[in-house]
Amino acid sequence: LSPVCLGSLRRAASINAEYMGGRKGKKRTWNVAFLHPDLGIGGAERLVVNSGKCLQDAGHKVTIYTAFHDPERSFKATRDGTLNVEVYGNFLPRGIFGRCMVVCAIMRNFWTALRLVVSREKYDVIFVDQISHNIPLLRFATGRPKILFYCHFPDQLLTDRKKHLLRGGYRWTLA
Repeated sequence: LSPVCLGSLRRAASINAEYMGGRKGKKRTWNVAFLHPDLGIGGAERLVVNSGKCLQDAGHKVTIYTAFHDPERSFKATRDGTLNVEVYGNFLPRGIFGRCMVVCAIMRNFWTALRLVVSREKYDVIFVDQISHNIPLLRFATGRPKILFYCHFPDQLLTDRKKHLLRGGYRWTLA
């Protein structure tokens, strides 16, 4: 992340407690969850990890929920205990015979979101990365958290509608 992004995130993380319902002049600690499909070593993962560390450095509690996390192929902060990582949904397939990757990603992420909701942990903010299909489910999370969606790579770009009729039909079923 650029210094400007990190600075903006730090300023956002230190919002006055008056806005969050506390007394004027007193900062409130947030309980923040990140929902990310697969926690590896890519650009989206770097964004999630840097954001989580910034919020944690500002005094907030951060938990990352994901369907897959391989400590051998991940950022140090996710494997050394700096950030709390909860893995749910790894038992679901990533694809079916090399196909249906998006459908499987949605199912895995839905399971992860369901586990977040039934955990009964009260979050102030939930950052949803890449897969928006679970946002209606997250509205049932304890404490009615603010939900922020960040689309790093839209699923629309995963298939080419013009070249193959089957791929176009596959994308059409997701719309």
